[in-house]
Amino acid sequence: MKEIRQLNNYINSNEESRTVEGYAVVFNSLSENLGFYETIHKGAITQETIDNSDIFCKFNHSDDKILARSKYGTGSLLLEVDEVGVRYLFEAPHTQLGDELLEHLHRGDITSSSFAFTVSQEPNSERWYKENGILYREIYKIDRLYDVSPVWNPAYSNTTCSARSQEMVNKSNEIDEKMNQLLQEIELM
Repeated sequence: MKEIRQLNNYINSNEESRTVEGYAVVFNSLSENLGFYETIHKGAITQETIDNSDIFCKFNHSDDKILARSKYGTGSLLLEVDEVGVRYLFEAPHTQLGDELLEHLHRGDITSSSFAFTVSQEPNSERWYKENGILYREIYKIDRLYDVSPVWNPAYSNTTCSARSQEMVNKSNEIDEKMNQLLQEIELM
């Protein structure tokens, strides 16, 4: 069964950049009240999960508002699993939808992200339990991601979505170039 979770995040915007980034999933973070409380554990989503999924970035989960796409690990939507969770990054398209998203980000109307997923059917992929009359769910393995979305209302308050400043983009590109040069030098040794 496909499930959707929304998270709340801090947004940092700069009117010069069209780069949008955020954390769609934050590991080991307790969700808002969904009728139960949920935690996605580190390791529940891996690069293999991303590489086996066709993931869209949708504006508020709307199927007709596509911003970017990662088809089995490649495309205009970049996804990275790190210590915090699943980070996404894309250039807002030069369309009415892209402009609308950036306007909402710059105004601070949207500061959160969300994701749609299915839990693996493998044993021990999730655990449900009750404590002090409250129902909890822990997820240890997600089978597939369907989308990551900048949203109005999150299910997890720790997610983020922001428009990245051009200065940060330039610094990130410089770091990537230096890392690639170092890797090439190491390979030549």
